[in-house]
Amino acid sequence: MKRIESTKNERVKQWKKLSTKKERDKTGLFLIEGFHLVEEAIKSGVHIEQLIVAEHAIIPASWNVAHIPMTIVTNDVMKTISDTETPQGIAAVCKQLHWNVDDVQTALFIDAVQDPGNVGTIIRTADAAGIDAVVVGEGSADIYNAKVIRATQGSLFHFPVIKEDIGQWIARFQNRHIPIYGTSLQHGVDYRSVAPSSSFALIVGNEGSGVNEQWLKQTTTNLYVPIYGKAESLNVAIATGILLYHLQKK
Repeated sequence: MKRIESTKNERVKQWKKLSTKKERDKTGLFLIEGFHLVEEAIKSGVHIEQLIVAEHAIIPASWNVAHIPMTIVTNDVMKTISDTETPQGIAAVCKQLHWNVDDVQTALFIDAVQDPGNVGTIIRTADAAGIDAVVVGEGSADIYNAKVIRATQGSLFHFPVIKEDIGQWIARFQNRHIPIYGTSLQHGVDYRSVAPSSSFALIVGNEGSGVNEQWLKQTTTNLYVPIYGKAESLNVAIATGILLYHLQKK
């Protein structure tokens, strides 16, 4: 077990760099922090390269971490690599996830949703609704962004969440004659007019401009959630939850 006391240590600098998408893409690694997320990663079998533990922190006896390299750090070091104001004293460097996505019957496509909290909440909602996979398209917040990870509450580790081209996935579902639903107020129908199904894809879009027009032109049907009050619109994560729970046939 190693110990690091200096915030200028090269390994500390490397861990800190993982706060940037460029470094995450370059190394194929990402950083998580907090007892809940680390525990979820361990239970889900995520490959953990390094467990980072502050000197005051106590690892739960139930954690199976004997096989994971561990480094003890000072509180100052933990604050240096942390993305939160009050670190819990536990972090982990993990390998980015790779999934088998050959047999996907239900999928959620996230098109250019930029707010990390929204992206994370949408992923968590899709997990709760029992969706097979989430495809995060170009222009969306990075799925390994610290705020996204926190908002998923560990759902990122439970099922396939992948960064790929939405157009390719639309084509895959079209070739299998699986309905694809967009979300749009224009030329859309009330979501309740569509029956639940065991196979479908749903596309949700940017907070301001919605789903890209090129995707809306390729959908089976476009849906909207009616608004009865005076609110201008629904938050994209809330709307996603309503639609997924309606469309999912269980």
